[in-house]
Amino acid sequence: MLRSARVTGALLSIASLGAGLAVLALFFAASGYDPVAALGAMYRGAFGSWYAFTSGTLVRAIPLMLIALGFTVGLRAGVLNIGGEGQFYAGAMAATWIGLKLGGWPGVAAIPLLLAAAFVAGALWVAVPAWLRLRFGVLEVISTLLLNFVAEALVSFMVQGPLQEAQHIYPQSDQLPLTARLPTLPGTRLHLGILIALGCSVVVWYVFRRTMIGFELRAVGRGPIAARVTGGLPVRRIGAMALLVSGAFAGLAGGVEVGGVSYALYPNLSPGYGFTAIAVALLARQSPLGIIVSAILFGALEAGAGAMQRDAGVPAVAVYVAEAVTIIAVLLADAFTLRRRGVVTA
Repeated sequence: MLRSARVTGALLSIASLGAGLAVLALFFAASGYDPVAALGAMYRGAFGSWYAFTSGTLVRAIPLMLIALGFTVGLRAGVLNIGGEGQFYAGAMAATWIGLKLGGWPGVAAIPLLLAAAFVAGALWVAVPAWLRLRFGVLEVISTLLLNFVAEALVSFMVQGPLQEAQHIYPQSDQLPLTARLPTLPGTRLHLGILIALGCSVVVWYVFRRTMIGFELRAVGRGPIAARVTGGLPVRRIGAMALLVSGAFAGLAGGVEVGGVSYALYPNLSPGYGFTAIAVALLARQSPLGIIVSAILFGALEAGAGAMQRDAGVPAVAVYVAEAVTIIAVLLADAFTLRRRGVVTA
């Protein structure tokens, strides 16, 4: 039965993505664009060559994968962390700050320290919402969402103040020293972050499937009252810890982006990774291994958008239509499935 449910979930995810692409094609046609040419350009931009796949699709999939993993950890415990964007920026700021001080360090020491700083910064950024949830039962949806705006404002302040580049001309930091940058695959922009993201996916899968912690997260998320009364589990504490881990993964994504792609901090470093990652996690249906596939698919949409605009003249923001429809289709499919099982959702 469990295997059948997984197959059904996978089929529903595929159908949801197909619905998103179908609506996108209809949107192109209604807007006066050639849907075949537009989708063809998108495909070539995402999968048309080895360089496009590695340097475009996979590079964009890395932060999506990490933030989606964090969101899934929280969701497994019944926690909705909507602040992945802010935690991403917190990790990026910490990675930049410490990375600029590691010029004389060897890479084997500088890179782990940079990534550790980003991981901790993401957890610290979400510590206030976690404490509010633990102490007062405040919903983390609002507190994490509002902190996104604080993080974006703080980045703007940092790159025009303490972290501004040496000449004080541009609103960005100096470039990271070479020893603090993640190694890349020769001939591509694909960096060590892909192995980090894949490794994290496997670790989270193992925790979910093979450990007592994974069982407790699932119990708290599925039935917090039963988990507290029958199992004696500290529901609020487990939820707060899941929120901290969720933020840590998002912070790590920010550190990986700075250390592997931009090599500097500046405003709008994230094109909305924190929000797109929610769609990635929903499409994967809380499966850490499914997140790998889902992140690559959404990374392909992001990578193909530029080629679509360049080759077919279609605005790149049109891909958000596909993303939005995919999310709605997933939610509707879940609601329909629960209704058929007789589960009350409202």
